[in-house]
Amino acid sequence: MTGYAPEALGFDASRLARIEPYLRERYLDSGLLPNCQLLIARGGEIVHFSHQGLARDGGSPVDETSLYRIASMTKPITSIAFMMLVEEAKVALDTPVHRILPEFKNQPVFTGGQHGAWQTRPAAQPMRMIDLLRHTSGLTYGFQERTPIDAAYRDLKLERWHGGLTLDEFVAELGKLPLEFSPGDEWNYSVSTDVLGAVVQRVSGQALDSFLRERIFAPLGMNDTFFQVPDDKLHRLTDCYAITAEKGRVMYDAGAASAWAKPPAQLSGGGGLVSTSLDYHRFCQMCLNGGVLDGARIVSRKTLDLMTRNHLPGDSDLASMSQSLFSETTNAGTGFGLGFAVTMNVAKTLLPGSEGEYYWGGMFSTAFFIDPVERLHMIFMTQVSPSSAFTIRRELKTLIYSALV
Repeated sequence: MTGYAPEALGFDASRLARIEPYLRERYLDSGLLPNCQLLIARGGEIVHFSHQGLARDGGSPVDETSLYRIASMTKPITSIAFMMLVEEAKVALDTPVHRILPEFKNQPVFTGGQHGAWQTRPAAQPMRMIDLLRHTSGLTYGFQERTPIDAAYRDLKLERWHGGLTLDEFVAELGKLPLEFSPGDEWNYSVSTDVLGAVVQRVSGQALDSFLRERIFAPLGMNDTFFQVPDDKLHRLTDCYAITAEKGRVMYDAGAASAWAKPPAQLSGGGGLVSTSLDYHRFCQMCLNGGVLDGARIVSRKTLDLMTRNHLPGDSDLASMSQSLFSETTNAGTGFGLGFAVTMNVAKTLLPGSEGEYYWGGMFSTAFFIDPVERLHMIFMTQVSPSSAFTIRRELKTLIYSALV
């Protein structure tokens, strides 16, 4: 890491310098992670950008051109895309989802039984667009392994992006299943943002990948963000691993023969994108700037302000509303906005930070946060799932804020 001036941007350079060896000794030398990349920026200027480890097994080191599967860091991008359509008055936060996706009309709530023999009751209220954005929809993820509903998701392979259902077929199958709870009653991490991607397609009349490319990526200069890695960029895609109980870290998706090199059957607005640290840096900076970057206006300042407030009913936090066995955040002191987790109470999180900070992460252990109070954002990239295997996100937050003066 060279060429940055942390002191000029309010950081203690010696404290910031502790991060790179910490990551190397704790995570790389131990074999927990194959590589890692950390970008820290303040006020639009990069303060720290380090690269460690190999991009591929036995290959060259990661660098600023390395491509990563960002998984659920796709969700804030899809949420911004939806809010662009809200700004055009083509849809609203309180629009019932079935108005755009009739497959969801009169979807009941699970009370018992199993796939093929459900016991249900009518939902107390219809699912609205805001429920998709804040994960109060009643939908779930198959990997939660908590109820017969998520078991049905697994049986139907609903979350298989490559070689599975198209986005429209996915919506049709979801509409045949009951919800886990009445929309708005609880919080559960779910395929909600994938459904939101289908809404973007139906409302805009464009395929989701085309909409994102034309309306967000091209204007922001995010030229290395896509659902399918182009042939001429495939050599930059890193290997991706999974942690197993039996064998430890094993190959999940090799960069040279990646599923992400092929057109996905399902364009996953909830988790399908590949990107770089520098591209996601531009997205974060656009958010910090109130929706604009280098003259390209994506959304308005007031839209970002609305998105980054807590929208959980009764101003609740996730500790009181979450039914989820897994998500990309801890629950105490944390609310949820329109596509992001939002820090409501710094003391309850037990971590340094700011009220109003917003963030999320992905299943392959990538993560970002944006602190509008300190004008600070971070992007962390690696490629190992599940993200719950490591405490690295809270450690990075601690190390970064401890260097802020």
